Amino acid sequence: MTYKRVAQLRTPADFHTYLEQIGAALEFDEQVEHGSDSPLAQPFTFDGVTIGNRFTILPMEGWDAEPDGQPSALVRRRWERFGSSGAKLIFGGEATAVRRDGRANPNQLVIGEETLERIADLRTALVQAHAAQIGDTSDLLVGLQLTHSGRFARPNDKKRLEPRILYHHPLLDAKYKLASDYPVMTDDEIDALIADFVAAAVRAQQAGFAFVDVKHCHGYLGHEFLSAVERPGRYGGSFENRTRFLREIVAGIRRDAPGLLIGVRLSAFDWLPFRPGADSAGEPESWSGSYPYAFGGDGSGVGIDLTETHRFLSLLEDLNIRLVCLTAGSPYYNPHIQRPALFPPSDGYQPPEDPLRGVARQIGVVAELKRTHPNLFLIGSGYSYLQDWLPNVAQRIVRTGMADSIGLGRMVLSYPQMPADILAGRPLQRKQICRTFSDCTTAPRGGMISGCYPLDGFYKTHPEAAQLEALKHPDRRQAHE
Repeated sequence: MTYKRVAQLRTPADFHTYLEQIGAALEFDEQVEHGSDSPLAQPFTFDGVTIGNRFTILPMEGWDAEPDGQPSALVRRRWERFGSSGAKLIFGGEATAVRRDGRANPNQLVIGEETLERIADLRTALVQAHAAQIGDTSDLLVGLQLTHSGRFARPNDKKRLEPRILYHHPLLDAKYKLASDYPVMTDDEIDALIADFVAAAVRAQQAGFAFVDVKHCHGYLGHEFLSAVERPGRYGGSFENRTRFLREIVAGIRRDAPGLLIGVRLSAFDWLPFRPGADSAGEPESWSGSYPYAFGGDGSGVGIDLTETHRFLSLLEDLNIRLVCLTAGSPYYNPHIQRPALFPPSDGYQPPEDPLRGVARQIGVVAELKRTHPNLFLIGSGYSYLQDWLPNVAQRIVRTGMADSIGLGRMVLSYPQMPADILAGRPLQRKQICRTFSDCTTAPRGGMISGCYPLDGFYKTHPEAAQLEALKHPDRRQAHE
């Protein structure tokens, strides 16, 4: 199926008409304000903390740290660009493993005693870049995302999974070729991991971070707890047991790192795994009966029921956790609902719907959750596919209270100054706008470093750019040979 490219929708009338044609419930402001009166420029204050505007840099997954988990020059460059973006909330900076077996790849950051000093320097470099480019840093809030990759851990080889799982998932076990007797984490092992998360949070505080994000999204371990409905013992079955992992981490952080704020990035809903179908378009895996493994799902496998999501957000309120970043699904098994894109990564599938429908779905879910939980600071995700229309939709969302902040991920890899340009009323740099080519995913999946190869001149001329082209177009390589 052919979808119209966003770059072709040059006027508000074009954009509005196309949204109606595809059935995407997405509202936007035709004029974007700038200056101190802009909705996107408004500060937000809670518990004595001020966030200076309504842009957030989302945590992404780096594949370019040193093998021992230390930041590399490439990681530092990325964080400095985050700092110079103009966004006043850095929600976790980058996925950082709490221990080595939890890395999503062998070049992921790890926060340990031996990496603490250089990770602290990384935060300092981000703040200094913000000061140099933007000025005031008193209203800049910087956190660190803490993670264990669980089922998707690749701590020693970028192409070899070494999963740590909480239960046997019939579809994902088959997809990733796990035997029926593959070991499940024991309750005692989970207890030890909780202690590792708490120790990592203490180190993050020592490194100068204002908060930690206890990651509960995208199919990684924290997210898998929420769907562990068939797991026996203290960490599975009931909602109380499935949230015990989070509650005990929070209790440990409050005990050992007093004053450290806590945030959570949550997949608010999930669906069945998808696979390439006819014409390579994504289609759900075959499943009969009610599908129990999708937190925030309605049992059909491709629908949404936010009952438990609301309950989870109420739990966060009870735990006095105000910072919540919402996303959906997983980049491993249903990426079109998580990060809508026109061009899939090399190991993905063609979008089964116009990606703008996926953007609208996430925006609608966040708006519903915000209505019921007005005291939470909710950050939305999935906006990059809006491209040229991102400022218009973002302003409408914040102005009408559908979300408190606009989270940017892939977009700032190619165009880190987008928030600053929007706030200053400068024209968008169209040649830098992310067009969701997905090279930032295809390259790491092929064992290469992460970055925006099409639009960032640094990566466009990097030696690995040729390897990426060969991976994407093997027919061209064979013809050349």
